[in-house]
Amino acid sequence: MLLQFSVKNYKTFKNKATLSLIASNYDKGTKETENVTYQEQFNLRILKSAVIYGANASGKTKLIEAFMFWKDFIINSSKGSQEGEKIEITPFLLDENSAKEPTEFEAIFICNKKIYRYGFEVTSKKIVSEWLYYRPKTKEIELFYREGEDFEPHERDFIKGAKIVREGFLRDNALLLSTAAQFNDEKSIEVLQWVRSIAIISKITDSNPKGFTAIKIASRTHKPKILELLRAADLGIEDVVRLESETDTVSTSKKQKLLNFLLTIPEIQTSHKKYNEKKIAVDKVSFNLDKEESAGTQKFFALAGPIIDVLEKGHVFIVDELDAQLHPNLVSELILMFNSKEFNPFNAQLIFNTHNTNLLNATLFRRDQIWFTEKNRYGEVKLYSLADFKSTEVRKNEAYGFNYMKGKYGAVPHLDFSEHLNTVLFEGDYEE
Repeated sequence: MLLQFSVKNYKTFKNKATLSLIASNYDKGTKETENVTYQEQFNLRILKSAVIYGANASGKTKLIEAFMFWKDFIINSSKGSQEGEKIEITPFLLDENSAKEPTEFEAIFICNKKIYRYGFEVTSKKIVSEWLYYRPKTKEIELFYREGEDFEPHERDFIKGAKIVREGFLRDNALLLSTAAQFNDEKSIEVLQWVRSIAIISKITDSNPKGFTAIKIASRTHKPKILELLRAADLGIEDVVRLESETDTVSTSKKQKLLNFLLTIPEIQTSHKKYNEKKIAVDKVSFNLDKEESAGTQKFFALAGPIIDVLEKGHVFIVDELDAQLHPNLVSELILMFNSKEFNPFNAQLIFNTHNTNLLNATLFRRDQIWFTEKNRYGEVKLYSLADFKSTEVRKNEAYGFNYMKGKYGAVPHLDFSEHLNTVLFEGDYEE
């Protein structure tokens, strides 16, 4: 489970921004059995979901992009580039000093009954620093610390990593963690696999969630679960099938077939009941998902496969604009599902951003699950939680959505339409 994610000097985040999923004592007792899971080994209370609000261009999507860069770079830094190749990182560019400084990422998470803390600083040219700690019991142990060309690997608990450093196998633009995983270091592989398991859906991501769902409906195990989720969403869908393409019929390896699924857009057909004049179901009609179903149905179908997958495996699910094209009641049910002990027994976590204030209420979220991004006049974004306010300022059961729209918590746009529209849009000569 993810405990904390921090980013500094990345795009709109000049100063360090930290999203924490550790439940606050400030909210203790509020929706404790639903929205919080207790981790007995480390005596931690961990949140199952978090939502992020803010004005347009306030950094909500940039936080998702920070997760995306962090994940992709960890997975690919050792194999996706060559010595001297530029690292595609974007620091905060609206400050002359920050533009020259490294970008920093750090995540704290639980994996295989151990707490890991992993982070790195990076510029477009090289890895400036990198560190990995783990806590198998009560004490945190340093597995390695890297600063420039200086390394401090743990000789007993990070043997293969220490050898990589001694033999000079590490490039300036590659992470030691990623490189050590390629050399089959056990703990590095453990961290890399946990990072890889995080599902991120964004408009700019390379992933194909619809293709992933198409893979799942080809499975006898997963298709009934996806159908059940589609039916629960009241979309009128009775069945769903993926039509075979030419690549499906060609004799290829299992790995290549999976790659074909993810890189191509399969044709999906949905089935709906057909009724006679007495409103009795007499047949079924097939629709093409992309051409004849609504945008909301297409969006929910694309989400269905990843949702089932992360709930089954207890993974982290990060979605940019989860509610786009979906009814607020449907999104509410998805949130309740992640917060539920019954439907989320393995404690998967949902993190998403939205503008929908219908979801901003105490029936769905505790104060420590509600986050805001706010940009100042210098383009710097601050990330903060509703739990950061004093208890005298924000009560547990107040009307969060209403008060947010009034500007009580900040993170709303400061609009001045009347002045600017009168002086810009309505000046000039117009012809009849």
